[in-house]
Amino acid sequence: MINLIRIELVKIFGKWRTYIGFIAIGLLVPIIQTALYFTGNDYISMVTRGFRETFMMVGNLLNGYFIANLVLNSLFIHIPFLIVLVGGDILAGEATAGTYRMLLVRPVSRFEVITSKFIAGIIYVVGLILWLAFLSLGVSLLIFGTGELITFRDKLIIFASDDVLWRFVYAYLYSILSMTTVFSLSFLFSSFVENAIGPIIGSMALIIILLILSAIPIDFFNAIQPYFFTTHMPKWSRFFSDEIDYAEITKSALFLAGYTLLFFMTAAGIFIKKDILT
Repeated sequence: MINLIRIELVKIFGKWRTYIGFIAIGLLVPIIQTALYFTGNDYISMVTRGFRETFMMVGNLLNGYFIANLVLNSLFIHIPFLIVLVGGDILAGEATAGTYRMLLVRPVSRFEVITSKFIAGIIYVVGLILWLAFLSLGVSLLIFGTGELITFRDKLIIFASDDVLWRFVYAYLYSILSMTTVFSLSFLFSSFVENAIGPIIGSMALIIILLILSAIPIDFFNAIQPYFFTTHMPKWSRFFSDEIDYAEITKSALFLAGYTLLFFMTAAGIFIKKDILT
């Protein structure tokens, strides 16, 4: 199995589209950091304007933690598109290239083949999120230093500098789970067709549709919204609450893990029964 995974990783990272996500993040994050380096104090003054009349704010508010949190909130909704570029191609690409038969003549089962592809895809997801963490958190801390983290959700929350790093660790780990679910969805769609364009567009279309339905204030949609996997994807932000609801986070994580397993097992069933003609 390890050899199969290694082979699949070579295939994944041998395609140019795999690096689109790394390049996009590698460009966007430094642009945000550069803009905030020169205008960050004005941005901090703007977002805290309503609180400065009541509170005296001192210290290094424009720090690496603040930058990383801002980047994570800004880019997280767009990362799924970078994920499905790989997930949508991982099976359909074999059909397009006509290499299915060559792949399956080896003395390994179809389940082992598709499992190795799925694990290799998860490794790609982990690598992309770690790249985001390195640039947005690691590099930002080197440039802007540490300090208290201020967040603006329902209310202003200020975290002490020694109470932040662990929150980012859990947030990035949860993000990996969220993006794994997105990958498994595109992986499932990829098992249906022989062209990667369909799974890529179909995965993003479904995610967008579910996000739109979640935003419509109708009782019917509100009732089924908890069963959308997109509802549970942003729960990484709960680690930046003053009182963390671990029960809610665990429930959402189990939903995402369940969807991931469902998508994978369905794709595996389709692949195992698939009549390979090319």
